[in-house]
Amino acid sequence: MTHELKAIFEAYVNARKEGIKAVLASVVALDGSSYRKPGVRMLILDNGMMIGAVSGGCVEKDILRQSQEVFETGLAKMMTYDGRYRLGCEGILYILLEPFQPSSLLIDSFINCLENRDSFDIISRYEKSEGKILGIGSTIRLNKEQLFSITETSPLNNNGQHHTLATFSESMSPCFQLIIIGAEHDAVQLCLFSSSVGWDVIVVSAADDPRQITDFPGAKNVYALNPEDLNSISFDNQTAVIVMTHNYAHDLKSLLALKDKEPSYLGLLGPAKRKEKILSQLIEHCPEVDTEYLDSIHGPAGINIGSETPQEIAVSIVAEVLSVIRNEAPMKLTLKLGPIHS
Repeated sequence: MTHELKAIFEAYVNARKEGIKAVLASVVALDGSSYRKPGVRMLILDNGMMIGAVSGGCVEKDILRQSQEVFETGLAKMMTYDGRYRLGCEGILYILLEPFQPSSLLIDSFINCLENRDSFDIISRYEKSEGKILGIGSTIRLNKEQLFSITETSPLNNNGQHHTLATFSESMSPCFQLIIIGAEHDAVQLCLFSSSVGWDVIVVSAADDPRQITDFPGAKNVYALNPEDLNSISFDNQTAVIVMTHNYAHDLKSLLALKDKEPSYLGLLGPAKRKEKILSQLIEHCPEVDTEYLDSIHGPAGINIGSETPQEIAVSIVAEVLSVIRNEAPMKLTLKLGPIHS
């Protein structure tokens, strides 16, 4: 996921300042089933620190051990992890271990890509075997044309392909974004929890009651805006919005301002009767409003897990957002037939 790769780049930038080398471990193929799927990555530093994980914990020690050869030789290698005979896993993982040395140009370009909320591609060349293999390694394609090796100092062109190797290619979307319209205590808890799952969180307080980013641990940005100024915030299909101002008029104006947006999720905090009243007023103010927009509003926001505290309500809301964007109906996993991971 993009937020995991973002954390890897951030950790590398800090490590490079101290002269610490890094190795990137990428799961590029899988036979059978596993806790996580191809495309998951983690960073290993030569001081023993690991950033991220590729499993529930059963593979990481082997990766740390095998990465030592990459630190010593500076050459990429393949490793396999056969979980069929180990507790907790049922498949064979094929893991690419390679020196992680992105150039300053790549780092700056990647940061700009994230800020602009652009998609990008990661292409890994590998072989389903073990040991050092000529040509294996990963590249990152930004702006649909700039191709960077993660171990070289300049962009590559498309001629550096190794056709005898297998290729794992992944298109990466921008970090998922949650816009919280409201700045009361429960918004603080939702911000904290949402950021912990890797989302970029933007908090919007009332223009006449501005808040600071220090008031919202984990927030990327905090704005003080009137509802009619919400257009100044960038929305895309990787954006969820929750309206929770605790002010009837502000909630109504916010929903009016959002009627032409198409977030992947739009939620309204508060009881069902309050939602019905707000939507009735919305129709009165804007008779031409699309019924599809009204039907898209999730309210009361969240799933029914018996939430009472602000922290529990945050869990409920994040769970509903995930169920909507993943197109999954909430249910107990004990009732689900087949694999629990898609």
